[in-house]
Amino acid sequence: MLNFSKINILIIYLIFFFISIFSILNFQDKDKQIINKKINLGLDLQGGSYLLLEINSDSLVEEKIQSKVIPIKKMLKENEISYNNFKINKTTLSFDIDNIDKFDLLFTARKDNLINPYIDTYRSYELEYSNIGNNRIEIFFSKFGLLTINNSALKQSIEIVRRRIDDVGTKEPTILQRGEKRILVELPGLKDPERIKALLGKTAQLNFRLVKDNTEFGTEELISDNGEKLNVSKRIVMSGENLIDAQPSIQNQNNEPTVSFTLDRLGSQKFGRTTTDNVGERLAIVLDGEIVSAPNINEPITSGNGMISGNFTFQEATDLALLLRSGALPTPLLVVEERTVGPDLGEDSIKSGITSLIIGFILVILFMLFKYKIFGLIANTALIANLLMLTGVLTILEATLTLPGIAGIILTVGMAVDANVLIFERIREELKTEKSIIHAFDSGYTRAKITVLDANITTLIAAIILFAFGSGPVKGFAITLGIGIVTTLFTAYFLARHLTSIIVLNNKKEEIKI
Repeated sequence: MLNFSKINILIIYLIFFFISIFSILNFQDKDKQIINKKINLGLDLQGGSYLLLEINSDSLVEEKIQSKVIPIKKMLKENEISYNNFKINKTTLSFDIDNIDKFDLLFTARKDNLINPYIDTYRSYELEYSNIGNNRIEIFFSKFGLLTINNSALKQSIEIVRRRIDDVGTKEPTILQRGEKRILVELPGLKDPERIKALLGKTAQLNFRLVKDNTEFGTEELISDNGEKLNVSKRIVMSGENLIDAQPSIQNQNNEPTVSFTLDRLGSQKFGRTTTDNVGERLAIVLDGEIVSAPNINEPITSGNGMISGNFTFQEATDLALLLRSGALPTPLLVVEERTVGPDLGEDSIKSGITSLIIGFILVILFMLFKYKIFGLIANTALIANLLMLTGVLTILEATLTLPGIAGIILTVGMAVDANVLIFERIREELKTEKSIIHAFDSGYTRAKITVLDANITTLIAAIILFAFGSGPVKGFAITLGIGIVTTLFTAYFLARHLTSIIVLNNKKEEIKI
């Protein structure tokens, strides 16, 4: 194992230098970046905000149960089941029927015994019903149905939260699902947490409605941005789903910040038809139940482009455009927990972590030099190479370093030395029985390999399990530990072994002590 071909030596050192060179990128000037890669500091090291959000699906459940009204009525009519006194509550539908047995058969029929094509929608998987007396039926979502609604809303909310945060430009955010209804958001280095809270706290449900006193759809009174009370039709002309893009802009006439928007083909048709039929009327632009602006329709707008004005500051116009671009949240988000880590605390954590690493590193180096002399120097060289490669890999991955991650690096230092200690102690045993120094070193490396591999592979398995099932800081620890194990094996069995072979082969006729 002490013999290395020139090609092997070239490959070993090319791999080492290629990976290690990336560690230098962490010290480059921001204005003179060669490659835009570096290790990012986590929330506990550079400060920032921690938010735990929870979806409130009550309004979504109400909307979903209302969407079942027409299909259920259609099913009842087509199967000649008479009903009356149909009432819609927040979470239930209730009505009187004349044939409960027939309704029960329809409602609970399986796919292989369908009576009509509508039954599968109302199987007990999603909805349940109960007979509350006097032939009155109450329909509501089952536990499975509620879980499905929550899961769908949570996944959609996570995607929209990610879009909004990415649009703000926050570097390396952590956005994770927590349980059935919660979202964890970590924003390292965030300087304006209140703005993020305001952006995440808005559902951004946008719709366009005509200002009318009387309509067949009914009206409701809403307050405009200037405090004016307006009667607005409940009929939604167009929703925010028809928006393709929204950008902040400045009106040239009076330098007023506005939001310019672009509609898709369907939205353009709806908007064009509405503005053509209602010239002279006012069109209310409603965001989360509040009127942002209510301009007069002076002429038909058929281009698919429009503008929202409302006495905004430029920052407010920018945030409104961001909300519209990212899409509406399916449910409101509530902040159930909030923490802010100051940069001073993060700086203290970095200093403590680096101090621990330096002290441990120096003690290990001194011990190896005292214990193994020249071979201890080789082990220390391999240890430095190991840290350079570990830092290089983390830089390539643009990993986020946390305090547990620093702990993983410190543990890697101990494991790297442990591999060399096992090898050198095995070589000592071989030197007692072998007359050939070369054969003793070769046998030492060969026979220690299984022990070293077993020790490191079992630890690597533990790191993989921690990464798979852990969260946040635990994952950071698992990543640095896992990468450290791989670089430890590389430096111990390639770099350190090659340096050892140079000393042994050059002194093969002399007595070598280890």
